Amino acid sequence: MRRSTSETDISVKLNIDGNGDYDIECGVQFLKHMVETLARYGSFDISMMASGDDDHHLIEDAAITLGSAFRKALDGRPIERMSTVILPMDDALVMTSVDIVDRPYADIDCPDHLYHHFLRSFAMSSGITLHVVQIRGFDEHHIIEATFKSLGTALRNAVSLRNREISTKDRPVVN
Repeated sequence: MRRSTSETDISVKLNIDGNGDYDIECGVQFLKHMVETLARYGSFDISMMASGDDDHHLIEDAAITLGSAFRKALDGRPIERMSTVILPMDDALVMTSVDIVDRPYADIDCPDHLYHHFLRSFAMSSGITLHVVQIRGFDEHHIIEATFKSLGTALRNAVSLRNREISTKDRPVVN
């Protein structure tokens, strides 16, 4: 997946059936760290090269590209679909809930507007419902990292294969 604009140039390769391997190159070290964390905890193989004119554009477009790649990688296969993970990291305790349902929605507690924007952009471009609740914490780094760890874990659980899709939409109505 590639996104190239007048502000950024982002390319992402994503394997959701991976081992958590990553190769991330971008000018924002904390973004690099968070995408690596997402890969590791999601057991997703992610290669990403990202450059841009400023941090805001780079973080937003990286999220959009990664979300688009995630959506494409699902390929309509039957999955668990929903997962909730509560994850501690030092002072931080974060709950992340996902529903991979093609109804994009995001309600996110995040102390940093750039990473709030990343998470919202990822949810919108991947078509998932995403809720992140900060239960406690005071160190912004720990809260954001716990969020990416819990997101990766929740996504890994939600993309687990099932025998058939979970939905009531296709069930016939009995009179």
